[in-house]
Amino acid sequence: MPGKIASYANPRLHLNILSDEDVRRIHTVTLDVVESVGVRFPCQKALDILEAHGAHVDRNTQIAKIPGHLVEEALKKAPPVYTLAARNPALDLPLDGQHSYLATDGCGVEVLDALTGERHRSCLQDVADIAKVGDYLDAIAFHWTAVSAQDCPPETRCLHELLALYNNSTKHVQTEAIVTGRAAKAAAEMAAAIADGRDALRKRPILSNMQCTFSPLGHDGGSLEAALVSAEAGLPVGFMTMASMVSTGPATPAGNLVVGNAEVISALAMIEMAYPGAPVYYAAAQTSMDLRTGGYTGGGPEDFLFGAATNSLADFYNVPLSMGAFATGAKEPGWQSAVENSLSAFMAASTVSDMLLGAGLLHGSRIWSYEMVVMDSEIWSILCAMARGIEVNDETLAMDAIRAAGPGGSFLSQKHTKQHMRQLWVPTLFDRRPYTEWEQKRDGARDWARDKAQWILKNHQPTPLDPRLYAELSHIITAMEQEA
Repeated sequence: MPGKIASYANPRLHLNILSDEDVRRIHTVTLDVVESVGVRFPCQKALDILEAHGAHVDRNTQIAKIPGHLVEEALKKAPPVYTLAARNPALDLPLDGQHSYLATDGCGVEVLDALTGERHRSCLQDVADIAKVGDYLDAIAFHWTAVSAQDCPPETRCLHELLALYNNSTKHVQTEAIVTGRAAKAAAEMAAAIADGRDALRKRPILSNMQCTFSPLGHDGGSLEAALVSAEAGLPVGFMTMASMVSTGPATPAGNLVVGNAEVISALAMIEMAYPGAPVYYAAAQTSMDLRTGGYTGGGPEDFLFGAATNSLADFYNVPLSMGAFATGAKEPGWQSAVENSLSAFMAASTVSDMLLGAGLLHGSRIWSYEMVVMDSEIWSILCAMARGIEVNDETLAMDAIRAAGPGGSFLSQKHTKQHMRQLWVPTLFDRRPYTEWEQKRDGARDWARDKAQWILKNHQPTPLDPRLYAELSHIITAMEQEA
């Protein structure tokens, strides 16, 4: 049964990809880009806000050139610490720079069936099933909409997905699919109904909203509107850059960081200008273009470096980070997915990134795999155990146990062993059987992961919404569909 959420609490491991001087130089160049080159804001309200605060706005091109000191002043208003609330308060997630949390990713468009393994177009039932599995797994701390409910009307699809998530899990929901002001307003209304009012929602935001930037150096108009509506409602808002080296960003990692950084901090500054003190977060999933195909890589050394580097930038601005880490480019669970997801997660978690995304997705976030999410959970548990490091004190040095066992003795019967042995990491998918047993069965991690996913889908019963509340949320969705 699900227990406490796996997370990094006061990790002993720490990794620095960028020096303090490196971060300052990236910041300085970023401000130059934002001020002299500008960023495109195709949203009338956003342009009005920026212009009112001193930015130079070209209404024809929709490009805003924001003086660097205005960006810095606005970002200082962002709260450095806040909590992502959950429907179950025991599952709240403090974003305090001392924890890392793992989530699913989105929005994939295909699913590998948990029973047959066959690939099918994603639908609303898949959203509900994936939420159910995520609700059970300790490693999954919060939800993204992992796949798109393509059998729902496009204009309200994101709301149907939200309802499926709320009804199949009590964990926090962070959505990337709300990209219009109207949808954001309805989503905030749904969240307020669950939280017992708008004031209660501000105190305990059970929903956070993430928007993608439009690389290079641009934003999407609908996403800006959605972000402003969400911030007004007190929901945490983030902007994710996916600037890709060679295509939508420079061919150098440092240059790509500058482009992505300009996109993110310009939007966060705009939100703080509109609603000072609004909870915001930095979001990033930068990569490089595959030089042979022109495609999105979804893994590789550049991605791993970006994972650590963007956390240094988020720390510099003193805001939390939500970033892509898993979501391998591999087509199936195997050696490539294990290498990519282990390294990307390690690089991000060793810098104490607040939120890591991508568990369960293959082919660069396109295909959901139940086997993969269980295997990713195993990877996460390893990283959690590693992050604890080695504690050295009188108790852990075990001198009394060493004296009692003596030369040639055994520690199995020692009281000290019984007190500490359960702290050791125990695998669920790693194969530590005798070779002869494996030789007879020829099964392994992927088989066991599939069996576990099937068991969860069959047996786990999440806590659903109260029927009256479910009906109220459904009415909000229906009302928006009728307006459309």
